[in-house]
Amino acid sequence: MIAPSPTLAAECGLVRLEHHALLGSTMDEAHRLAQAGAPAGTLVLADAQDGGRGRGGRSWASEPGAGIWMTLIERPRDQRALDVLALRTGLALADALEPFCDSRITLKWPNDLFVGAGKLAGILIEARWRDALPEWVAIGVGVNRRVPTAFPGAASVRDDTTRDALLRAMLPPMRTAAAQAGSLTAAECAHWAERDLAYGREIIEPRAGRAMGIDATGALRIAEARGAIYAARSGSLVFAAEAP
Repeated sequence: MIAPSPTLAAECGLVRLEHHALLGSTMDEAHRLAQAGAPAGTLVLADAQDGGRGRGGRSWASEPGAGIWMTLIERPRDQRALDVLALRTGLALADALEPFCDSRITLKWPNDLFVGAGKLAGILIEARWRDALPEWVAIGVGVNRRVPTAFPGAASVRDDTTRDALLRAMLPPMRTAAAQAGSLTAAECAHWAERDLAYGREIIEPRAGRAMGIDATGALRIAEARGAIYAARSGSLVFAAEAP
């Protein structure tokens, strides 16, 4: 186990940093800590996971030392901001990680970062509620530092990139994104449009049609065959070209 720099937490604006050689899931550990009172700005970081997961219960390859496997605890109170947090986090990470990649990063609604045709990173947001308000949110992020053995088509950052360098770049903008209030601004929607992997492409999920960007609530706008625009607020985006 290679421990993070002793000054890393302060450099990244964290209140607490929990580092583990191996965890089942940083997300599960973050929920445990948050339930016990861990403050906003607590980060759970693992060298490897043997039970890492993505959206919809999908597994995430988390080989030892092969990536950034982490979950950040925040305690927002704004429902509208929570609804778009995955997209805000994606925008923040795309800007932060692009200097460590050889090509431009694009965003796939609602929570994936790509370089070319390969997935570079994924985001998983899970909130816990009390009295109709979010008590805490766990922001899980996985970033490939090298291409996973099981997924040779994935993307990664450059080989010479250290874990601490990535964390220093990622965490401050992630915390800033989590502190934002309200729905997406016009500038954020325009920023998404510049990186949108799906715009204009035919999709079959979450609804058949043509992807036409997002709106301020984070919904995916889908042009259906009859000309209507449908706003998808949940589900995963599947391109028609990817259908079996």
